[in-house]
Amino acid sequence: MVNLVNECKEQISLILNNAVKLAHKNGELVSDTLNTFSVDKTTDSSHGDFATNAAMTSAKLFRTSPVNIANIILKNINLEGTYFEKCEVAGPGFLNFFLNDSFFKATVNAVLNEKENYGKTDFGKNEKVMVEFVSANPTGPMHIGNARGGALGDCLAAVLDWSGHNVTREFYINDAGNQIEKFGLSLDVRYRQHFLGEENVELPEDSYHGADIKERAEQFIEIYGDKYLNADEVERRRALVDFALPKNIDGLKENLQSYRINYDVWFHESELHKNGLVKKVIDILSDKGLTYEKDGALWYKNAEFLEQKYKSLGKSDKEIEKLELKDEVLVRANGNPTYFAADIAYHYNKFSERGFDRVINVWGADHHGHVARLCGAMDAIGLNGDKLHIVLMQLVRLMRDGEIVRVSKRTGKSITLADLLSEVDVDAARLFFNLREPASHLDFDLGLAVSQNSQNPVYYVQYAHARICSILKALKAENIDTENVESADISLLNSEEEKDLLLYIAQLPEEIVGAAKAYDPARITRYAIELATKFHKFYNAHRVKLPENEELMRARIALCLCVKTAIHNALTMFNISVPESM
Repeated sequence: MVNLVNECKEQISLILNNAVKLAHKNGELVSDTLNTFSVDKTTDSSHGDFATNAAMTSAKLFRTSPVNIANIILKNINLEGTYFEKCEVAGPGFLNFFLNDSFFKATVNAVLNEKENYGKTDFGKNEKVMVEFVSANPTGPMHIGNARGGALGDCLAAVLDWSGHNVTREFYINDAGNQIEKFGLSLDVRYRQHFLGEENVELPEDSYHGADIKERAEQFIEIYGDKYLNADEVERRRALVDFALPKNIDGLKENLQSYRINYDVWFHESELHKNGLVKKVIDILSDKGLTYEKDGALWYKNAEFLEQKYKSLGKSDKEIEKLELKDEVLVRANGNPTYFAADIAYHYNKFSERGFDRVINVWGADHHGHVARLCGAMDAIGLNGDKLHIVLMQLVRLMRDGEIVRVSKRTGKSITLADLLSEVDVDAARLFFNLREPASHLDFDLGLAVSQNSQNPVYYVQYAHARICSILKALKAENIDTENVESADISLLNSEEEKDLLLYIAQLPEEIVGAAKAYDPARITRYAIELATKFHKFYNAHRVKLPENEELMRARIALCLCVKTAIHNALTMFNISVPESM
């Protein structure tokens, strides 16, 4: 698994360290080591392909100007056996490195050899990571926020997987607690209304009013009739929930599978209560003196614990006061544990019982207040809250013709995931929801998502792949070998467009690692779009078929194959289709 950009950075670090040691030995520098420095890809190739600030960060250490340090390093640099042909000093002391032909040849070799695995690395060292996302209440259909969370969570799991982590995708089914009680009540009312009339059985304001509740009650009646009409309320509601809840969960699974999301684990909240884990974590907190009783309920000393934690981290009393910390109820006065208590137990299960090294939850931005208290609770029960990472996802607005869309054309009600996928192709949905980083608000343009032109990002990228397939097919029809190009002379690809393409192809593994580090799969979407742009630019400037120059033609065929592979891998990583014709 090759990551040439990372190899270049490592080579530059070694080149610099060797040069400094030699300069020190020659009496030109007062130290034989450098302070910490960075090596970055440049945005302008005229300034080299990589640049480092090593001379600037070590100015105090060497007691001379960065420019002087840079020139001394340059004098002692040895580039033999590396991917670089030259180095230059620029500006206030930057050292700019320029790639040689061996790098571009290595890029082509890596892509042609690794094929559908190109882009994968061992960066994650098989770290055991869980990504929990969507986790919508099974009391109703999934809304448009779940659609963004689904695409984001699944694609985040994909970049973690491709960057060498051992990833588990998990859905947390909230099948216990208040929302299930409300679900049972709502079903019960609709059931009795069928027989007794809506005017005789009132539907409480805070119950579920959706048409899906009425539909489930009618389905129950088709099988059981009025069998439960005069039954005990608890028995009737239990029967209704036992009937409707599995159907709703199956509906969630079906919707998500149609969205090309397949979970490794569907975890039931109810299991935490059945196996005593909720009671266990409450007992742990109580044994640590972190609970107290008030108004018949059991409370967790959240404010006290977090205040101590923040003070240990150096926060001032004024900063802590602004956080408005408050305690949390663990067990209500009626004896029922709260959702927060179950959440602590659930994460105890993730870390302590299933042994995940890191847990990532994808939540809506409205849950931001829950982050600190849950991470703090992990510390409170003896686990490491720093291993719990929360990705907060901002809202999405559906737009059509410049106007906000709030209801479904099909149902006249709020738009669900099923509504969206009935109008927009899955490819477009998955890519559009990953056009921007999670923390950014997103406008989803329905008209653009179904358009068949270059303004549509998914069409634009897929078309680049299809265009390459068309080129290769046409060449093959003329008996030109489009497969055995490993020995092509890549040094012939010396135009700006060709080198720009090759360098960008080489960046895919590092982009995937960067996306995994930042929890931002949108980096790969942007990469694919930019790669398509660079290919179209190359295609408009150069011909691939060159009977008069077979060697250059073979090199350009190799380049086309590399672009095709990079686009294919970027899209299929996200479960987006890659058509060969359009």
